[in-house]
Amino acid sequence: MGRPAILLFTLAFLIVTLVVKAEDASRYFTWTVTYGTAAPLAVSQQVILINGQFPGPRLDTITNENIIINVINKLDQPFLLTWNGIKQRKNSWQDGVVGTNCPIPTNSNYTYKFQTKDQIGTYTYFPSTLLHKAAGGFGGLNVYARSVIPVPYARPAEDFTLLIGDWHKASHKTLQQTLDNGKTLPLPDALLINGQTTTTFTGDQGKTYMFRISNVGLSTTFNFRIQGHLLKLVEVEGSNVIQNVYDSLDVHVGQSVAVLVTLNQTSKDYYIVASSRFNGKVITATAILHYSNSKTSVSGPLPPPPTYQLHGSMQQARTFRWNLTSNAARPNPQGSFHYGGIPITKAFVFANSAPVIGGKLRYAVNRVSYVNSDTPLKLADYFNIPGVFNMSSLQSNPTEGPSYMATPVVSTSLHDFIEVVFQNNEKTIQSWHLDGYDFWVVGFGSGQWTQASRKGYNLKDALTRHTTQVFPSSWTAILVSLDNQGMWNLRSAIWERQYLGQQFYLRVYDPVHSLSNEYNVPTNVLLCGRAVGRQP
Repeated sequence: MGRPAILLFTLAFLIVTLVVKAEDASRYFTWTVTYGTAAPLAVSQQVILINGQFPGPRLDTITNENIIINVINKLDQPFLLTWNGIKQRKNSWQDGVVGTNCPIPTNSNYTYKFQTKDQIGTYTYFPSTLLHKAAGGFGGLNVYARSVIPVPYARPAEDFTLLIGDWHKASHKTLQQTLDNGKTLPLPDALLINGQTTTTFTGDQGKTYMFRISNVGLSTTFNFRIQGHLLKLVEVEGSNVIQNVYDSLDVHVGQSVAVLVTLNQTSKDYYIVASSRFNGKVITATAILHYSNSKTSVSGPLPPPPTYQLHGSMQQARTFRWNLTSNAARPNPQGSFHYGGIPITKAFVFANSAPVIGGKLRYAVNRVSYVNSDTPLKLADYFNIPGVFNMSSLQSNPTEGPSYMATPVVSTSLHDFIEVVFQNNEKTIQSWHLDGYDFWVVGFGSGQWTQASRKGYNLKDALTRHTTQVFPSSWTAILVSLDNQGMWNLRSAIWERQYLGQQFYLRVYDPVHSLSNEYNVPTNVLLCGRAVGRQP
């Protein structure tokens, strides 16, 4: 390489470095959480507001930016936010669930500090405490690629964030009391799109728009479709995917997808529809796609739901595939990580159930129904406080016997590569989420999982995501590379089930303390329970 070429290369490197450093900025926010009044179903009810907004503010950021959010709790109950799908690299201290953080007391505050490290995609945040999620407090969290990292599609004219979820007229405290009394929640009263029963999205004819669609509900799968328009799936929870085109998409609780929609039809208004699936009672939310030059109001019947049912929904899920040649947040292609060739170091089968314990409904995993401790498990582990959690109560495979309540933690080691099978022997659809990670969804199947089921795994181009559905009387298999040390929540995304025990924690541990593996305890850490008075 000659001197001019070396100078040009050096200059290009410095420019890229400066651009990257300029984009690795810090963003500061102050969010005040209060109660307020809204009438999404034409009846005034109490909701949770963030800075006076319902839903909360949309948080847009760029890969590797540092996010600093001072959350001020003005509710009458302790409160936490969790960042659904943000990996919190080396930083489970900021995960925002009660197994890792003390809830923010009333009239107090906590400042979250985290980085959207090596991630792009469509995510959400929501309250993880009690049943606050049933009252609001949720919002969109979109992570955009740095300018030096290309995305595998033309830049859309605009992004639209659609937070879609089921909604109850009853207050979150009434719903919580129902569960505390050992009863299941009633069916929801409606679906909402961005906290409303109707809203409008406007675009120009001939242009392409991104619709970022997230299921922020408590319990209900929905099907999403747009009258007269096709949906090109491009991203699922941080994975760039093969860009298949769909008439409609099923989105399960806790999941997020991004689709491109080209406004290539006659200039008028069109229905956007989300309708519930698989729960016996169909509820529907509509919005309007408005062409900016339209002079014709929306008309005609709503686009019908898909004719396929559970098996067809499973088949659709199998078509979601990793784009092996695309990068994600990093320059290297996704497919350069050959997950299918990594030996499994530990394997688990987790079966959900709905036992009655002490005369009340509970939900369990391998017969263990989780109960919260007064001390976050992460703090107990850090301070070596005994008796807070149990690392032997939850077995790695289902066993026969009565269910019981405990605070289970599954012990794993940093850099383990694990297989997890979610076995669903119930007649309802399940949705499972893992904090701190995404995982490869390598298989869906009906009936009982067996060792032979591995022969059908997709070990080449299964997508990674943070939340997966498990169909009734079926199983779903995932693979996880445990490269993120910490204490991580593995839970049902169906909030009734999470609240009543269908969750536990995964301890990803290395006995040698190193800042290259995990950050120190934050200087502003909140202490509660048996951690009060300890010195970080």
